[in-house]
Amino acid sequence: MNAAAAPPAFTPALESRLPRVGTTIFTVMSALAQERGAVNLGQGFPDFDCDPTLLGHVGDAMREGLNQYPPMAGVPLLRQRVADKMAALYGRRYDADTEVTITAGATQAIFTAVLCCVHPGDEVIVLEPCYDSYAPSIELAGGRIVRVPLVPGSFRPDFERIGAALSPRTRLVMINSPHNPTATVWTRAEMERLAQLLAPTQALLLSDEVYEHMVFDGVPHVSASSIPALAARAFVVSSFGKTYHVTGWKVGYVAAPAALTAEFRKVHQFNVFTVNTPVQHGLARYMADPTPHLQLPTFYQRKRDLFRDGLARTRLRPLHTQGSYFQLVDYRAVSALPEAEFCQWLTREVGVAAIPVAAFYEGGFEQGLARLCFAKREETLVQALQRLQRL
Repeated sequence: MNAAAAPPAFTPALESRLPRVGTTIFTVMSALAQERGAVNLGQGFPDFDCDPTLLGHVGDAMREGLNQYPPMAGVPLLRQRVADKMAALYGRRYDADTEVTITAGATQAIFTAVLCCVHPGDEVIVLEPCYDSYAPSIELAGGRIVRVPLVPGSFRPDFERIGAALSPRTRLVMINSPHNPTATVWTRAEMERLAQLLAPTQALLLSDEVYEHMVFDGVPHVSASSIPALAARAFVVSSFGKTYHVTGWKVGYVAAPAALTAEFRKVHQFNVFTVNTPVQHGLARYMADPTPHLQLPTFYQRKRDLFRDGLARTRLRPLHTQGSYFQLVDYRAVSALPEAEFCQWLTREVGVAAIPVAAFYEGGFEQGLARLCFAKREETLVQALQRLQRL
């Protein structure tokens, strides 16, 4: 009796939901930095530890048995701490029960906010250059991305172009201040201008404010929550990871009016359902003292100033940094290479990893700019500067 013929090997045939998405530039440059032993100023994370007090609070919560599911929207005390902080800093009182949700980082918060309000065919305005998670979130929701460039050079919002991009199909406008990658900070006049543009529309707003506590030279962070006309239509997103130097914990939050929060939570509960319990309790206890986040502008301005002083002794020209922990440099006095090639060359030959700003634009936009991160220990920054000064 002949053995049955083996069935043909299965070959998956899956049409990609994100056909144009590959490995992110951050992963590529970090891998190259590790391979070459370069100082990694590319990916935006600190190389220093968080406050031991925060670690102690999280450890205490674990030992107290706070290790099971918390409420879907987040630990009540942590939501109350967020509401209290926003009321104190921005003058808007969010209801901790119905208007604040704890998320698995800001990226999940952004993704969930987009999914909960964008329907197939809806238009979403993004301002380029922008963080790389925005576009995939919109595409997965079936939305149409409408790209409006920030003004090249100054990277301020171009309200004429934003106004021209608004249409009856606009479901959402996405903004980011302090801005990644350009380190600009929107002024109150700019936020109010945006409110005027949106007033006659039904468009919602997603305000990415993960660097809210990293503002320099006395420039204030103007939250969308502080402008009543914007707050009424806004998902305001922030990050405990950025604020407390714990990016790997992936914990953030969204504040939004109750009606928007209700829709947000419908998606959130089937996306991640809820977030790390002992970390939430630890953060809630830590936030009883506002000093850490209130001191953050001074903490990071010292790093920015040290880094900029060192860059002044290189052939790289630093652009002005108002906020975030990023520094753009114009490298055209050093090289005529395109940005991606320059950053690879800088990593391989100079030993400092950077991110090309063109990677934050659809299809790229060459300006001779690279992004460096100064959320590093002083000795890391000094080592990087010594290498850059040899250019």
